Amino acid sequence: MPDDPATATHGPTAHPPASVTSLWRLRSYLRPHVWSLTVMLVASMAGVGVSIMIPLRIKALIDGPIAHHDHGGVLPLGLSVLGLGILEAVLIWWRRWTQSNAVLSVETSMRRDLYDRLQELPMSFHSQWQSGQLLSRATTDLSAIRRFSGFGMLFLLVNITQVTVTTIVLLNMYWPLGLVVAATAAPIVWLSMRFEKAYVVVSRRVQDQQGDLATLAEEGAVGIRVIKSFGRSGHVARQYDDAARRLWETSITKVKLSAKFWTFLEMIPNFAVVVVLLLGAIGVGRGQLTPGELVAFITLMLSLVWPVASLGVILAMAQEAMTAAARVLEIFDMAPDIVSGTTVSPTARGHLRFEHVDFTFPGSGAQVLRDVNLDVAPGETVALVGATGSGKTALTSLVPRLYDVSGGRVTIDGVDVRDYSLKELRSLVATAFEEPTLFSMSARENLTLGRADATDEEVEEALDVAQAGFVHDLPWGLDTRIGEQGMSLSGGQRQRLALARAVLAQPKVLVLDDTLSALDIHTEKLVEEALRRVLAATTGLVVAHRASTVLLADKVALLEHGTITHVGQHRELLATVPAYRELLAADADADDELDEVSA
Repeated sequence: MPDDPATATHGPTAHPPASVTSLWRLRSYLRPHVWSLTVMLVASMAGVGVSIMIPLRIKALIDGPIAHHDHGGVLPLGLSVLGLGILEAVLIWWRRWTQSNAVLSVETSMRRDLYDRLQELPMSFHSQWQSGQLLSRATTDLSAIRRFSGFGMLFLLVNITQVTVTTIVLLNMYWPLGLVVAATAAPIVWLSMRFEKAYVVVSRRVQDQQGDLATLAEEGAVGIRVIKSFGRSGHVARQYDDAARRLWETSITKVKLSAKFWTFLEMIPNFAVVVVLLLGAIGVGRGQLTPGELVAFITLMLSLVWPVASLGVILAMAQEAMTAAARVLEIFDMAPDIVSGTTVSPTARGHLRFEHVDFTFPGSGAQVLRDVNLDVAPGETVALVGATGSGKTALTSLVPRLYDVSGGRVTIDGVDVRDYSLKELRSLVATAFEEPTLFSMSARENLTLGRADATDEEVEEALDVAQAGFVHDLPWGLDTRIGEQGMSLSGGQRQRLALARAVLAQPKVLVLDDTLSALDIHTEKLVEEALRRVLAATTGLVVAHRASTVLLADKVALLEHGTITHVGQHRELLATVPAYRELLAADADADDELDEVSA
């Protein structure tokens, strides 16, 4: 795994070579399907045995009844060959049916666990990794692992067994020709070793570039409004074309490498067939081979063409699966730096305290907060005011543990938030962000995301608080799908829906990160009036830039350069703290109040 996962997401980088260890570490997913895999392997090996028996029965048919013109003996031996053919077909069907169930179950389990792992990993991880790279691992890479575990791994064992057993049979049948077949193994092994070294590097580069391309595609879809509004469709399209061209060039290199390998790999057994035909005909002419033995020998020899020629496909599949496994294990190997505690508080009151809190963004090294102290009593609302970049959003993100403090602690009811179970903590704390995130589901599902058991009356009450009654005017009301990221709604509508979602959760601590910034003055006033009733019954932490929002709070905390310098009433700070006055100077309500205070 690269030292810095952030660098691993920006195009091809130097990665350690994949190895069988990467696949072996995923063996736990195969354990529940040991019985199915055993049946699959037994059916495959039995099929190999039947496929070898068929040419031997044909040999007996040619050298026996046909050579001696025994018409009565043809039918039994012919029927036995037919029966073996039917048995082989049944074994193949049985193997494929068992194989499909087992392998698809393995892929489903891996996909579920990978998604759960992505949910467990903290914001520090997600802020450093491109979403396209994660998407590529959850789709393309898991499919590569599934293809190898369902096809390549089985046929690697089966084909090696078939080649070995058939070669032994051929050596016993006529050893000079058997040696010709055995001699083809040396160049195949040499070619395979050379192919593996080059292919693993190219394969990893292709998979990384697929992730980069997926990132560009996703960004182009999510940011389509910005792209169109700035008229940058051509620029973004060129970026995508450049990435697609790089992927194409690397893929062509991969195809050329595979084509050379498969070409030589298929030439070797075909050359061996020509030699066997020549030497076999000479052997029959000298009486060293019977016609039946030659037919059986050629038939068995031809049955080896597919196992040998498919070796290139299987090895390529194995390399792709190993690099895919290594990429997936990069996610599983990431140790979450936010670990759930065990504390559950059924009688929580919501007393929030920041005690000498320091915070540095993971990976950046820049300290954002230093020695922050703040006490928010149950039922009290505090407005956080500060210049852009002062650390307001970072401070609010520490409450639900989107990030963890670097020093000091944050407590709720005297319990460090790191000691709470994450499920309990995030039921106590609800957050509405300035940039609301909505999902491609119905308005009702978006609303009840934090509280699935909410009644219709509670949903309506939350909508009323957030002034989000517009949802009833949608084509199917609350059951209307609002599209990915809520793109079918305006910015203010998305904010109100996200606010209603936070209110509906009925938390003990409600965090509002400049949630009203996209609302017009009239709607903002209505929302603030309703929010006063909600905030009176919960502990509130409100990031504010307007005087009207500040007035929702019982007191104000001024955040400057990463630390809280003043805490007090709004009018008091407005009159006595120049820095606070300057922050709100552009707001008309603040100007009016400042005039009153000055008078």
